[in-house]
Amino acid sequence: MQANYVQRLRITFSKTGQTRFIGHLDLARAWERALNRARIPIAYTQGFNRRPRMQLAAALPLGFTSECELVDIWLTEKMDPAQVRTQLAAKMPGGITVLDVREVPLAEPPLQTLTSEAVYTVTLLDPVDRAVLQARIEALLAAESWEQERRGKVYDLRPLIIDLSLDEAETETAVLHMRLHLKPDRNGRPDEVLIALGLDPLAARIHRTAIVLNEA
Repeated sequence: MQANYVQRLRITFSKTGQTRFIGHLDLARAWERALNRARIPIAYTQGFNRRPRMQLAAALPLGFTSECELVDIWLTEKMDPAQVRTQLAAKMPGGITVLDVREVPLAEPPLQTLTSEAVYTVTLLDPVDRAVLQARIEALLAAESWEQERRGKVYDLRPLIIDLSLDEAETETAVLHMRLHLKPDRNGRPDEVLIALGLDPLAARIHRTAIVLNEA
């Protein structure tokens, strides 16, 4: 079947404010509405249940914010990426901001298969003993394995952590920096790292600052 698209664009966007409570499926619907309102010539899949040709890189859990989310879209007509950004800017819902638009090869693998790592900044809202927290971080990093439970299944958290550190700045709130695997079969979650450290994920602001992609 002949392809009905001629261009693939990769959009980087932020998700802040109240949009942190928008789930993955609702986010996809918000993008579909914004693309239609902005009159972007988005391609659609074939068949009975036609859907816009777009791919979000990785689901952002509810409550998290981000400055680096990625979505690929396929167009039926070629457009200047800068013009796409301009047209989308006025049509996005509050809390979602388009930061960059660039063209990528049509033949590049699916976006979800390219994700490798994610970087997070985690601000703890409750006071903590920094020395105790540092000791817990060191114990977690030194462990050969660290069993956790996800959806009723036990898994090893330790191999999913690439880097974990406590910000050295002596501020009122402690800030953690996490670099975790983000692959289809190896996905580290910052809230589960917090649980392993004896912290309440609901008492933290979790912000994704980077998604690292494998080279296609």
